[in-house]
Amino acid sequence: MAGSLSSAAGVTALLGEKDPQLQAYALRKLDTLVDRFWAELADSVTQIEELHEDETFPERELAALVAAKIYFHLGEHQDALSFALGAGALFDLEKREEFHSTVISKAIDTYITERNTPGASPDKRLERIVDEMLRRSIDSGAYRQALGIALETHRLDVIEQVYERTHSAELFVYVLEVVMGVEYAPDARREVLSLLVRLFKGLPQPDYLSVAKCYVYLNEPAPACELLGELLGGSDDDRLVASQIAFDLVEGATQEFLKHVRRGLAEREKSAELERLQHILSGEETVKLYHGFLQHANHADLAILKASKDLLDAHYSAYHSGMSLSNAFMNAGTGSDQFLRDNLEWLAKASNWSKFTATAALGVLHKGSLTEGVNILNPYLPSDSPSSSVYSEGGSLFALGLIHANHGAAVLELLTNTLRNNTAEVVQHGAALGLGAAGMATENDDVYEELRNVLFSDSAVAGEAAGYAMGLVFLGTGSERATEEMLQYAHETQHEKIIRGLALGLALLQYGRESAADPVIDVLMQDKDAILRYGGIYTVALAYAGTGNNRAISRLLHVAVSDGSDDVRRAAVVSLGFLLCRSPEQVPAIVQLLSESYNPHVRYGAALALGIACAGTGLDAAVDLLEPMTKDTVDYVRQGACLALAMIFVQQNDVLNPRVQSVRKTFDHILTEKHEEAMAKFGAVVAQGLIDAGGRNVTISLLGRAGSVNTAAVVGMALFTQYWYWFPMAHFAALAFTPTAVIGVTSELRVPDVELISRARPSLFAYPPPLQAPSEKKAEKVETAVLSTTAKSQARQRTKEKKKLAADAMDTDTEPATGAVGGAGAATAADKEKTEAKDGGSKEESKDKEDGAAAKPREPAFSMVKNASRVTPQQIKYVSFPTDARFVPVRPLHSSRGEIWAEPLGRDSSDAVQARRHVGSATGGGSGIVMLYDRKNGEPFESISLNGDGSGSGSGDSAGNSENTDSAAAAVAAAVSGEDDTQDKGPTSVADAAAAPSQEPAASGDVEMGDGTAR
Repeated sequence: MAGSLSSAAGVTALLGEKDPQLQAYALRKLDTLVDRFWAELADSVTQIEELHEDETFPERELAALVAAKIYFHLGEHQDALSFALGAGALFDLEKREEFHSTVISKAIDTYITERNTPGASPDKRLERIVDEMLRRSIDSGAYRQALGIALETHRLDVIEQVYERTHSAELFVYVLEVVMGVEYAPDARREVLSLLVRLFKGLPQPDYLSVAKCYVYLNEPAPACELLGELLGGSDDDRLVASQIAFDLVEGATQEFLKHVRRGLAEREKSAELERLQHILSGEETVKLYHGFLQHANHADLAILKASKDLLDAHYSAYHSGMSLSNAFMNAGTGSDQFLRDNLEWLAKASNWSKFTATAALGVLHKGSLTEGVNILNPYLPSDSPSSSVYSEGGSLFALGLIHANHGAAVLELLTNTLRNNTAEVVQHGAALGLGAAGMATENDDVYEELRNVLFSDSAVAGEAAGYAMGLVFLGTGSERATEEMLQYAHETQHEKIIRGLALGLALLQYGRESAADPVIDVLMQDKDAILRYGGIYTVALAYAGTGNNRAISRLLHVAVSDGSDDVRRAAVVSLGFLLCRSPEQVPAIVQLLSESYNPHVRYGAALALGIACAGTGLDAAVDLLEPMTKDTVDYVRQGACLALAMIFVQQNDVLNPRVQSVRKTFDHILTEKHEEAMAKFGAVVAQGLIDAGGRNVTISLLGRAGSVNTAAVVGMALFTQYWYWFPMAHFAALAFTPTAVIGVTSELRVPDVELISRARPSLFAYPPPLQAPSEKKAEKVETAVLSTTAKSQARQRTKEKKKLAADAMDTDTEPATGAVGGAGAATAADKEKTEAKDGGSKEESKDKEDGAAAKPREPAFSMVKNASRVTPQQIKYVSFPTDARFVPVRPLHSSRGEIWAEPLGRDSSDAVQARRHVGSATGGGSGIVMLYDRKNGEPFESISLNGDGSGSGSGDSAGNSENTDSAAAAVAAAVSGEDDTQDKGPTSVADAAAAPSQEPAASGDVEMGDGTAR
């Protein structure tokens, strides 16, 4: 019996016989023994291979099977697959043994590789195995598995087979999200998307929302226009779907795409429905609704800003710029300039470029005020009268572009004329940046020509901004003419600023082009100029943003450890965050070693990569790496760690994530530390604005609501990272702010006053409490002089009382400390007890307090959320409309790749961990604007006013929603428009500070002398 064998030597000896029957007998025996004696049989594998190769041998397939099993045990899976294919029908696909499963898996991987290799023709035997496995998956109902293999192998026929079997809209929405969310060849992606358009239209209930998404990804506005036209001519429900598509197009398509759609619809017969659709497609309704929401729900805590302002010397330009940025981010889109009005004296201390930054910050504050933008900035904009400050004029032009970012048709002419007619380079700088923001992806040739003229004037300040703007206007076009002109001038000019602007501009031209951008990447990466290599790195980041492309990641990692320029190495590590924004959980493992690099630039890059990729996730693995970096020996590494932590913890409170409170205290500690370096303080104060961005009503994400890459966010964050060289560039971060609201809208574009159900504890997703002002210390009594003998007697008495109090404390529970959010210095529970004991507090009083705490009602396990309220990305999976509600959404509130309905959260301590768990589909912020079916159409209902005029309710003083009086606005304008200084008082970038650390201000409490020394 086989069980009694201790060796297979006797059987293997038969392989050397000349009789084929004996050899066949030996192979049959070895087939049963190979799992036990594979190590021994390895010496005979050559003989077995020879039998398989002998075409006259009758059991060739059996020999191949035995050889395959031997190679499997040896770990040579590719050889095992080769011989398993030679085994033909003897390799039984029905078996579930480890050998069969491993070889089948290897077969599928090999087939995928061959299908993705240009010019390769897959082995027919491989195809047989894959076809059989696909058939089984479909027959068993494992449709997603079959679709996954079909997508990886580009087998459109399999996708159609699944469609014919299921006609499931949900399955093909999943396919759409996968094909746009993973590394995929552009041509193959277009084929799949074109197929999906046909399949979505052929469903029993056509999924027009998904069809429209496909048209956006395919960049085909003409069929999108046709689709909207067909729906307009249909039923009331069809017109509602058309409105939903229009809102989705505004959030996901470029200005150029929307312009073509509007132009096509304009040729149709006029009607009220068409006019309403055109209004939605203009983007004005979307901006108005979000702007109104941000104003009404503003929970910015101005006490945090005031406390930070009092700690920083406003005469030092880096500190003033940092405060301007912090205020801008914290109040982004809210229209609240209350902090500026309350601190006019501080505002007036801005000088030169810090004045430019402060004025540009108004664009972030009023972002979305499309109808009032010019009026708001009118006191600052260039005029015919002489100006006392070109810096405030330039900043106002940049602000105008930020207000109209991605919706700039109304201001392009004003900005272009100013750029053409005003020769002041600071004004041209602001106008160019404003044109870039407002004219993003418009492909406007006239604007491009004006920017090129400014570039050729060879002004370093104006030329740098022109380089950025040229790339923004032709964003993602890959224009050969623009690429050639910009690259040629980058080689001709001697100004590093201009070269840097052009390097980033070239990267912007290649946005989203993936492999089509490789020729430009190769040219830039091989350039001897480090600034152009720096641009090549950002070209990789923007061309492959969100793809997770392995080849691009490998290239970045190689540069991060090999390039001779610290700037290039830093950029390479930062760029990892852009590529991996869809899979943030992978980033900590990839950058862990880089975060411990000897090179501080690489460490800084690792911090920013974590912040960009993991923004809004609260990912513990990322925080574990960043917290030690806040204590790094280099100031700008600490700066980067603060910024990254703020991005990661945006919209998270200390109930959802207890680590938020310690991070806020870290920011406070850096700002209050007397001898902390300036750049670390700059990072901490800007981080305070980022963590509470948009009045605590926006998230930071590179992904859109449907899981696709958010173009404006990626571009904005890429330009934000350029603050290293130029502080005003940080304002572009506002493009990555996504309002987190559910705004249900009816066909008349009214917002009904209805409620949604949130199946989670309210405290998990509540706004953080406002900063508590430090309590005033009571005047202490002066101790009366006593005799030494009396003192000894009192000491003995106090010793006895301490022992008694210690005994009492054994029976009394202490209360937890309640430190202020964002502040330090709260009294501990022990201090509280001592105070109570000193004031005559007794054990009975403590007992009464315990009874009061016990009587506190338990927190409910759910809550009702009003329409047009904040709903965070972590919360959205617990939110739904009531089943018996009058109004029902046209589309689901969140992506299908997440849980359809998450289980309600109870009161268990693990609920917070479950709630903050990163959602795979990671939408950019809640569900956004949703059209609502009205089940009682025609009956009256109450609606909410989101008119964006700032008249809504905020949160008391902290909200800062003040009345826009002319006198207050004039005071702000007067403060920021004073005469310019002859030079800046401090650095205007991190690079300047790193190069000249002696520019840092004197430490708090020191007196700065005329020669720059401190005493």
